[in-house]
Amino acid sequence: MKFIVMKTRYFHRWAKKAGLSDQALLAAVAEMMQGLIDADLGGGVFKKRIALPGQGKSGSSRTLLATNRDDRWIFVFGFEKNARANVSAKELEALKMLAGDLLALSFVQITEALASGDLLEVVNEKLKNKK
Repeated sequence: MKFIVMKTRYFHRWAKKAGLSDQALLAAVAEMMQGLIDADLGGGVFKKRIALPGQGKSGSSRTLLATNRDDRWIFVFGFEKNARANVSAKELEALKMLAGDLLALSFVQITEALASGDLLEVVNEKLKNKK
């Protein structure tokens, strides 16, 4: 099965600041593909805990993804548990609308979003370094 893992520019900035690597994001998607999902928030939005460097998952970061649970996984929002408990109902509704828009993109539109930098591909650094 071929799939793509992406992140929004907003999520990328947060992840970089938090020290969350692409490897950690890919590992989280691999877990989710095996059914290890923390919460289905509806509307194509899923919650996944990811450990920050030197920390366990329970007290670490929360990520929200837009996904069809098949070929498209897009990290859209992240926060550290010590900074906030969860997203508000208003934020969740906005994220559901964003997820709907992202999951409806055609292959051409995804390619354009990647070229413009609106979306960034989550890459396997180990494979990238072997090229």
